[in-house]
Amino acid sequence: MNDPAMIQVRYKLQRDDFALDVDVGLPMQGITGVFGASGAGKTTLLRCIAGLESAAESRLIVAGDAWEDSNSGVSRSVQARNVGYVFQEPRLFDHLTVRSNIEYGRKRREQNGTASFDRVIDLLGLESLLSRSPAELSGGEAQRVAIARALLCAPRFVLMDEPLASLDQARRDEILPFLDRLHAESSIPIVYVSHNIEEVCRLCDHLIVIEGGRVVANGELQDVLVRTDVAAVGGDHAGSVIEGTVAGHDDNDDLTELKFSGGTLWVPGETVAIGAPLRLRIRAADVSLCRARPDDTTILNVLPAVIDSIEPAAGPSTLIRLVIGDERIVARVTRRSIRELDLKAGDDLFAQIKSVAVRSCRESDAEVLADRI
Repeated sequence: MNDPAMIQVRYKLQRDDFALDVDVGLPMQGITGVFGASGAGKTTLLRCIAGLESAAESRLIVAGDAWEDSNSGVSRSVQARNVGYVFQEPRLFDHLTVRSNIEYGRKRREQNGTASFDRVIDLLGLESLLSRSPAELSGGEAQRVAIARALLCAPRFVLMDEPLASLDQARRDEILPFLDRLHAESSIPIVYVSHNIEEVCRLCDHLIVIEGGRVVANGELQDVLVRTDVAAVGGDHAGSVIEGTVAGHDDNDDLTELKFSGGTLWVPGETVAIGAPLRLRIRAADVSLCRARPDDTTILNVLPAVIDSIEPAAGPSTLIRLVIGDERIVARVTRRSIRELDLKAGDDLFAQIKSVAVRSCRESDAEVLADRI
C-alpha cells in the first residue's frame, strides 16, 4: 500500500557472504534510527535507498511516489532522488570555502524544499565558519558543514550514515547539541544509522534494528528498546527511555525534579528550564527491585512498578520488563534473585533506579513550531 506518510522500502541483494533482505516502512517525519552491530547491513540499506547500490529485488515508494521498482522497471537516478547523504567522513571540497561547500549541492539540484540558507546556518551554528577552508575546521565543525549541505540539497529526506563515528568523544559532545536542535526545529525527515545506543536514545523517535541483513524489530523508540527478546537491544545495550516534564530544581543539592506518568524522578544537575520536556535514558543495570519499599536507602528514585514480563536467559542474569505509570523500563536481575524473591509477571513491587543519565533535552512544541525549516 502506498502510504503518503511513509517511505516504503524493499531491497533484496546478495554480496559474497552477506545478504540483505529488508521490507520495512520508514516514517516521513522525525528521526528514524537504524541500529545494529557492524556488518549488519545498515550502510548497505542506506546506499540502496540513495541509489548508490543495486539490488536484485527493489522497491522504494516515497510518500506514495514510486522512486524504484524492479518489477516495473522504475529506477530514479541518484541525482533525481533529492536525497541528502551525510557520510561518516564529511567529504568536503578542500579548494572551496565552507559557504561554497554548503551551496555546492544546492546549485546542482532544483529546489522544492522549504529550508533556507540563513536558517540552516543559524540552526547549525556555522555563521562564523563560512569564510574558512575545510582544513581550518575541527572534525565536529566539518561534519556540521556536511549536514548543512545535505539539508539544503534534499527537500524530501536526509540519510545519515554514522555521522559521529569518526569523531572522538569531545567532538561528539560538541555536535550532539546541534543534532538535538536539528531534531526539534527541522521538518525534514532523517534516517540515522548508528551502532551507538546512546546516540539512538538521545536523537531518535522511531527505531529499526537490523541483524544479519534483516529487520528484527521496527517501531517507536521506546517500544523497541524494551523488546527483551531482541538481542541487539539487550545485553550491554539494555535500557529504556522516559520522557517527562521538568517540575523544579534543587539548587542546594544540584538536582532536577522530573514529573512523568509514573511519579517523580530526581536527576543530577540543572538541565533545562521548569516546564520543559526532558528525555532520560535508564540502563537496565541501574535498576534493582524489592518487594517492599526500603526505609533506609541512598537511592533517591524508588517507584512502584508491576512486572510485565520476564525474559528467560541462559546466563546468570535476565531482563525483566516493568510498567511504571504509562511507561515501561527494563531491569537486569540475576536468576538467583528472581528465584529467591519468587518474581513473576503481574507482581507488584518497587523499582530502585540507581542513577539516571540525562541524554536529551528538547525545546517545547510552542517554541519550535513557529520556525521550522
